[in-house]
Amino acid sequence: MDIVVFSFGFKHGHPQADLVFDVRFLPNPYWDPELRTHTGLDARVAGHALDNASGTEFFVLLEPLLSFLVAQYAKGGRPALTLAVGCTGGKHRSVAVVERLRGFLADLGVEVAFFHRDIDKE
Repeated sequence: MDIVVFSFGFKHGHPQADLVFDVRFLPNPYWDPELRTHTGLDARVAGHALDNASGTEFFVLLEPLLSFLVAQYAKGGRPALTLAVGCTGGKHRSVAVVERLRGFLADLGVEVAFFHRDIDKE
């Protein structure tokens, strides 16, 4: 099964994807002037968005769900699965989540393509 995982910004339009997760509930690094110009690829931005109670609980819930879904879709013979993670602009929170998922999905032993659709947009 081909799996694609990408980040996006809701203000740039909804994506075509099988599963869409809205992470606008996470703390927004945009509101910190020192972090605003950076992206979720920056460890400080990712830490701001993810290293808190909401971020921790989100991954505690999301990782078993993704393990289950990937296995079920593969068992059902589905040829592809696309997962999109969105925040407001697609530069901070969604990017940080997708990058964290990169490691998790690699540990599952599945081939995954990753990209950040709106990381360079204003």
